[in-house]
Amino acid sequence: MRILLTTLLIVCAISASAQEPPSIKYALVIHGGAGKAPSTPEGIAARERILKQALDKGHALLKSGKPSLDVVEAVILILEDSEHFNAGKGAVLNAVGKHELDASIMDGRNRSAGAVGGVRTVKHPISLARLVMTDTRHVLLATDGAEKFADRYPQIERVPNEYFSTNRQRNNLERAQEREQKDSKPTDSSQMGTVGCVALDTQGNLAAGTSTGGLTNKQYGRIGDSPIVCAGTFADNETCGVSCTGVGEDYIRNAVAYDVSARMQYKGDSLEKAVHDILNHPRHQVRGGIIAIDRRGNITMQFNTAGMSRAALDSTGKFEIHVKD
Repeated sequence: MRILLTTLLIVCAISASAQEPPSIKYALVIHGGAGKAPSTPEGIAARERILKQALDKGHALLKSGKPSLDVVEAVILILEDSEHFNAGKGAVLNAVGKHELDASIMDGRNRSAGAVGGVRTVKHPISLARLVMTDTRHVLLATDGAEKFADRYPQIERVPNEYFSTNRQRNNLERAQEREQKDSKPTDSSQMGTVGCVALDTQGNLAAGTSTGGLTNKQYGRIGDSPIVCAGTFADNETCGVSCTGVGEDYIRNAVAYDVSARMQYKGDSLEKAVHDILNHPRHQVRGGIIAIDRRGNITMQFNTAGMSRAALDSTGKFEIHVKD
């Protein structure tokens, strides 16, 4: 009888183990901005191609054991180099026809963070943001101060402001200013291509980063949520890593990136529920999207706009890219 009972317990244990999903050793999620999807097959294909390139790069780094901070920076560098997103090359134009770029990065191990706002000649704002984190006692440097800080580092590539311009964004500015003249009040662009990345590495460390050109026709000097830790970017190994995209003012007012973590830590919400409830709050409007990974490797990619370019993978074989919806 005792032998039979022992056998049954072993069989049950093996059966339960077989039903458990494989543990996630690493995970990666990327967004290319909330808003309308590209209107042409060529535009859709271009975004899919760049997202796959970024995903493949991140995958190779994570699989080889690289830390999540390195992965986040490397992925965002690829997106900043593409004219198909609103970050780096291809950034939107402000109301005076210039580019002002923002970025931030955060380390989930100890909540270290670095950010830059309103930079004008830095080819890769995400790399300068990381140097703010590692080489200063500050979190955010902006405009002329950030530009002078960049002067210290030969490895930070500089370009003329015109480098970031594209015909697509010039046309978007013209249309936005025409609408503003007719309506006599500013309107938020439905084309939002901010980029972001969250990674969980094989050591269990989370990191998150976000980079943007802001909103089309934004007022000169405007800074959105992307370089503001707790608004557009957040990472804590105890809970999750988060990157946001959308109307930055909504994310600043509601401390959205941190709120995801807080709901998990203080309410016991799952990652999926925390993000869903924020984007569907009955009183506090948050227009855009959120990507995030929790400490167990669960991924969410949610939005309440017409679309959000996004991609994700993990060590169990998950690999997906979405642009059209």
